[in-house]
This record gives sequence, C-alpha cells and structure tokens, in this order.
Amino acid sequence: MPTLRDLLADTRVHVLDGAMGTMLYERGVFLNVCYDELSLKQPNLISQVHEAYVRAGAEAIETNTFGANPLKLAAYGLADQTEAINRAAAEIARRAAGERAAVLGAVGPLGVRIEPFGSTSREEARAAFRRQVEGLVAGGVDGLILETFADTDEIHEALLAAREVADLPVIAQMTISDDGNTAYGTSPEVFARLLTEWGADVVGVNCSVGPVGVLEAVERIARATDRPISALPNAGLPRAVGDRKIYLASPDYMANYARRMIAAGARFVGGCCGTTPEHIKKIRDYVASVTPRQPPQVVLTTDAARAAGVEPVPLAQRSRWGARLARGELVTSVEIVPPRGVDPAPMLAQCRALKIAGVDAVNLPDGPRAQSRMGALPSALLIEREVGIETVLHYCCRDRNLLGMLSDLLGAHAAGLRNILIITGDPPKMGPYPDSTAVFDIDSIGLTNLVYGLNHGLDPGHNPLGTPTSWVIGVGVNPGAVDLERELSRFAWKADAGAEFAVTQPIFDPRQLERFLKRVQQYRIPIVAGIWPLVSLRNAEFLANEVPGVNVPPEILERMRRAQERGKEAGLAEGVAIARDMFDLVKRDVQGVQVSAPFGKVEVALEVFR
Repeated sequence: MPTLRDLLADTRVHVLDGAMGTMLYERGVFLNVCYDELSLKQPNLISQVHEAYVRAGAEAIETNTFGANPLKLAAYGLADQTEAINRAAAEIARRAAGERAAVLGAVGPLGVRIEPFGSTSREEARAAFRRQVEGLVAGGVDGLILETFADTDEIHEALLAAREVADLPVIAQMTISDDGNTAYGTSPEVFARLLTEWGADVVGVNCSVGPVGVLEAVERIARATDRPISALPNAGLPRAVGDRKIYLASPDYMANYARRMIAAGARFVGGCCGTTPEHIKKIRDYVASVTPRQPPQVVLTTDAARAAGVEPVPLAQRSRWGARLARGELVTSVEIVPPRGVDPAPMLAQCRALKIAGVDAVNLPDGPRAQSRMGALPSALLIEREVGIETVLHYCCRDRNLLGMLSDLLGAHAAGLRNILIITGDPPKMGPYPDSTAVFDIDSIGLTNLVYGLNHGLDPGHNPLGTPTSWVIGVGVNPGAVDLERELSRFAWKADAGAEFAVTQPIFDPRQLERFLKRVQQYRIPIVAGIWPLVSLRNAEFLANEVPGVNVPPEILERMRRAQERGKEAGLAEGVAIARDMFDLVKRDVQGVQVSAPFGKVEVALEVFR
C-alpha cells in the first residue's frame, strides 16, 4: 500500500484525484446540503466517488473533508461532530483506496478572516485545525493536504496544527486570482518561500483560475523552492449555462496542461473544481507515458563491474567522432529527421551534401515529438553504408523494453554503429497518435548505465558478453530547463552513469549557456551545443511557446518580428544570421555544435557553417 511518504521518496511524478463536490452534485446532491456530513449519512456515495478516481489511476485520493472544520460545520449545527466526520471520511477513503492509492486528509480554510484582518485569533484558528486533523489521523490518513488557502497566516496555523498532531507529510497549496497572486496580494514566489521555511513537504497551487494560471504559478514557484511542487487546477473557468455553473475544460485539455506543468517542475498533478475521473484518467495516461517503470538506479562508473579479462576500448579508438572528442577538437554535426515513408533517397542525398561540406557526423533523432518515421537505427545503417559519413544515433527509451533495447544495441554495434545519444523520449501524447502507449522500462540514466556496462563486457544481468562494445556514449541536457536544479541533478547522474559527451537543446541565449557550463564544468564532459536556424517568426514563436525546455529570449523574437515584416526570405535570412551569431558566441566554450536542419532544409543548416 503506497503512502504519501513513499510517493515523495521515489522522486517520480504522481497523480492525485479530482473534484469531490462536482461528482456529488452530478449525483443529485443539492448545494444547500453539508457535503462533509455525507461521510456519516451516505458513506456509500462518498466511497463510489473515491473508487471511480482510483479506477481512473489516481495514486492518492483526498478525503471528503474540505470544509469539515468546526467553524464551517457550525453553520449546519455540526461543530461538535468535527472529529467524527473527519474520522469517518478518512476511513471511507482508506477502504476505497485499498492497496492502490495513498489517502490524504483534505483541510481547507476556515471561512473566516483571522488576525490581523479578522476577529479570529491565530490560537483559535490553530485549535480549529487541530480538531480536524485529529479526526483525520484517527481515521488513518497517510498525509495531509492543506488546499485553497489565500491567507499565508491562516495556512501557517493549519501547518502548525498538523505538525502538533502527527508526524505526517503535508502538501500545502495556495490559490491565486486572475492577477497571479492570492486574494491578499501574495505572489507565488513569496508564498512558496514561506511555505518552504515553515516546513511544508510539498508546495503548490490548486483551484484558482484554471490550467493556464496554475501553469504560470508553477513556473514561478519552481524558482523559489526546492520542495516538490503540486498543481491541481480547476477544469477551466466556470461558465453560466442556464442556472448552472459548468466547467468546460475537456479531459484532453487538462492532460495537455498537466504535461506542461510537469515540464515546468510539478511532481504532483491532479484536478480541482469541475474535474472528473475522466480528466484524471487522461492525466494519468500522460504521466504513465513519461514515467519509467523502474526509478533510475545509478551505478557509479568508479564502482561499475567489468568482465574478467576485458579492457574497454579507449574513446579515441571507438570512432572518428570519439577520436575528435578525445583530442579536444571541435566536432560538427547536423541533425536531420528520418523520412516519413520508405524511400531513403532524399535523406541519403542530404547526407552526401553534408559529407561534401566537411561535417563530421549526422545526428538522427528517434521519433522526435512522438512522430512516426523510418527508424533511426536502420536509417543510420543506411547512411553509414551508402554515404560513408558517421552518424550519432539518437536512441530513446519510450518504445522498447529492456530486452528490446539490449537486442537493438548489440545488433547495431555488430553492424558498425558506434556513436549513440541516449534520450528518454517524447511521450506519445505529444504526437499524432495520442492513444498509443509508451514502454519506458528505464529512462536515459538507466540506459546510460546499461551501455556503459556493455562497453565493459557485461549485459544488464552482469553476464559476460565476450567482446565488449565500443559505443561513444552521449546524453541530452537542457541549460534552459525551468527546474534547473533537477536538470543539473540528472546531469550529474548521467555523468556518474558513464556519459562521455552531451548535446544541449537549441541555444538562443549564450549567457544562459555560459552560466550552465560553469555549473557543470566539474564533470569534464564535452558539451555539444544545439543550434537551430529559425525559418520564420512563426517557427520562433512555436519553439518559444510549444516546445518544453527551449528558451527563445524576447530580443530574438523581436529580431525575427522585424525581419518578417520585410518578407519571408528576410525572416529566413535573419534566422540563419541568429544561428551564426550563436555559433560564433558559443564555439569557444563548447567542444561541438549540432545544427538542426529545420523542416529538412539541409542547405539552411550548411549556411550556418559558412
């Protein structure tokens, strides 16, 4: 049975449930009823809602106790039943969760203003919260979730009450208004810092103004705390339909924004008002497609075993690409995507042009943005056999289980491939086949460990291979990640796992790259900077707004905007000029550049080198 502490410890993304009130209203419960009391009067109804969320894939469910504090219950003459209502709600949730989900005791605001803005003292507020938490703990919750608070002083008292009652992890969430701040004017940066100082285990935002506002808040919170972040938005803003308020954000829309929130740093995602089990199922489907089934377990290269009598092949002897890296020379590559169909001729013609131009290698992405194309591995074999230029094979963890990966890598090596760039892979939900599934047995860190072992003559089961492989091991890295500390931590793991070079996301801000290089210089891993020639203003805006992890500064967008006003050709010329500027500015600080061929335009990539 998972607990909130377990979910916190594994460092993975997890899904919470959605709205309770919305579901009860849909089942015919009138708004003038005390929803919290239903845990005593209609326990089966509450259990049915919980069970629906568990079936949808929620890994943690909240008790039906958002308003079950003595001050709110007093309006229904139920203040003296505070502990009983909370205990019953926790027990119902515990039974419904079974062995499949953690149970979080939900605690909302008191519904009154506390000092200095109201007549309720801090001590009175804390005592009220304490009564509620005592009931929840008696009912067997795994943790507590303080949610929809607008007043930092009030949530502080709730947090203190939680700590006084039990040693349980606490998720602390504020709610924001249209301006991005709480109703009291507190910014996400400020309340994130305060909640961190006060000891919240998770800091987040819920309810509020829908997915867009919550995403923006997550981006701001990520810069102010080192704690895991939670994001539980409403299903959009409510709209009046007849005499009802309806939330119109679709499950697919919510799942799309869950993706963006995760990219921005959220580790706990779910829904608030207006969300249903269908919303949670869509979110869970997305999270399942990006979460490795096995958390990364890094074996340090200093501790890695090797087969008896096996000496790994030196980097300089593995490939021409590896030799240039070993000598400290600048390497150049161009990224082209494999064809959509079965005809490799256009791709081979592009590669011949790159070879003639003196480019060192061709980078081949593996199903980028979850698009269905000719496989990167057979494409690489065709290129090296027909053209004679080396390839850097992108190999992603999305589509293959561990055994499939091992078979691919051994076969590709036997066929002559030597350079590999290991990536986790874009989830299927990003592509044109959103109902397809992902495998993700392991992520890029785990696969780096695996390939390092193959280079030392051992398979993942520590069985000797005979002759070791001689892969040149590359990994991806993003200097512009919103959660930069997490990115740096993962890069450290990749270095420990055996990475020998790293390719960055497209660089549009050399200052950002410079700061990043200072943070990672201790690992002594050659960095290959990604360069993307923009072909239009629309292309620039797409990268800036739709591609997670790519940072296009306002000054670059403005350059493209001014150029685009002079026509399409001027926009393309400016995009190439920007790429040249990036090349000139970064080549002194990195050991290579990877120039992308946007939309298959190899001639545009070659213009950058000229």
